[in-house]
Amino acid sequence: MPIYEYNCDKCGKTFEHLARSSSEPAPKCPKCGAKSVKKQLSSFNAGVSGSKISPSCPTGTCPTGSCSLD
Repeated sequence: MPIYEYNCDKCGKTFEHLARSSSEPAPKCPKCGAKSVKKQLSSFNAGVSGSKISPSCPTGTCPTGSCSLD
């Protein structure tokens, strides 16, 4: 089931909604109840098992597999 992010046109709240299908209608705003919400373009996070990439390392990778900066 996809998780969509929405932004309320009335109060500006950004919220997530777990949809049962992509054709499901947009939900009401949980803060103010407005029906006028817009689906936001959102990114996703994909993890790679066994990767030696360290986001906190200035070089992005550590040859030893463990970064002293982590």
